[in-house]
Amino acid sequence: MRGFVWLDKPVKEFKYKSMSNRLPVLKISSDTSKFPYTHKKGSRSAIRISRIVSETFKMSLPNVRWFVMGDDDTVFIPDNLVRVLSKFDHKQPYYIGSHSESHLQNIYFSYGMAYGGGGFAISRPLAAQLSKMQDGCIKRYPALYGSDDRIQACMAELGVPLTRHPGFHQYDVYGDLLGLLSAHPVAPLITLHHLDVVQPIFPSVSQAAALRKLFEGPVRLDSAAVMQQSICYEKTNRWTVSVSWGFVVQLVRGEMSPREMETPSRTFLNWYKRADYMAYAFNTRPVARNPCQKPNIYYLSNTRLDMKKHAIVTEYKRHKEKKKRMACNWKLSDPADLVDRVIIYKKPDPGLWDRSPRRNCCRVISSPKKGKRGDKTMILEVGHNVTQLLNQCRSIGTGLVQDSSLEELNACYQQPVGS
Repeated sequence: MRGFVWLDKPVKEFKYKSMSNRLPVLKISSDTSKFPYTHKKGSRSAIRISRIVSETFKMSLPNVRWFVMGDDDTVFIPDNLVRVLSKFDHKQPYYIGSHSESHLQNIYFSYGMAYGGGGFAISRPLAAQLSKMQDGCIKRYPALYGSDDRIQACMAELGVPLTRHPGFHQYDVYGDLLGLLSAHPVAPLITLHHLDVVQPIFPSVSQAAALRKLFEGPVRLDSAAVMQQSICYEKTNRWTVSVSWGFVVQLVRGEMSPREMETPSRTFLNWYKRADYMAYAFNTRPVARNPCQKPNIYYLSNTRLDMKKHAIVTEYKRHKEKKKRMACNWKLSDPADLVDRVIIYKKPDPGLWDRSPRRNCCRVISSPKKGKRGDKTMILEVGHNVTQLLNQCRSIGTGLVQDSSLEELNACYQQPVGS
């Protein structure tokens, strides 16, 4: 994987020995002043940016299968990008990406366009065809706004449709991404975008620190599973448990169906601030107003690899809201009273996407009970086959069940997780 940063003019570079081999090479785009641009609200830089794939192709780099484009505020999960592109025949013409989350954006631009902020990939044969005709194509569309709609216009002329993949995220939204990321589609997370206009994905830290936590822990140890949702139920207290692995755990009073839990809650606002809840390009559900139904949120606090247990251990701590919640008159126990942290054991699964898409399983291993003092820790297991560990534990005679003590559980986990 090689990368370049394309600029419109030279800049002064500061060379650091420790970073010299890790930073992409800077390139200067060709002059585009000869191309017409008539959009009244846009920028001529769109023409320059739209030609980057063609200019990169003309560098004749050896052994290149795909040309991948992103904005300067696009965050890529490289391993997942490779996983997805490896499923396609790079010798065929492919244009892969996704549209916007905003229905209005897609109406104004196109549902058939890969949005540049979410990133897109063009196979080498298609890049070769694009490089031959793009300059003439660009001249035919002076009134278009951006670079990505110019690319799509040329794709239309070449007869190549968008191959949509739900792991590319434009994120044309404001506010909190919690609702979107906690109900991520059953697909690898490939990109994040517009992180400068939304709240940090982890509270009380900067966006840069939040991304560092995500990449140094979950992405490094099991990138395939990052943000993948698992849903299960704590039967004793009648709680719904939703895990977005490597990001957040939500505990909700009552038993909510998977159909409801996999639908993003509207913790975010539309790109067009006057738009209502119908202006999204996907199903959403309202944020719970009833204090009894509001989820208790547990954000990732720590990630480690336990070599003895062959498991990734992620820890999530309860997020304490600034405003005190209204009283709930339900008889069901409040997770906030019993659970301060959640620990999740997961076997690394780099081959997750080699199988047909399916939500990972989830099992409650241990949960605090009402009236009992002590450690307020819930322990879960998630993964492709959560019965493996349970069977292993039973085979060594611990008799692990829902109400096992932490001592019994720890004894069980001395055995390897999975085969």
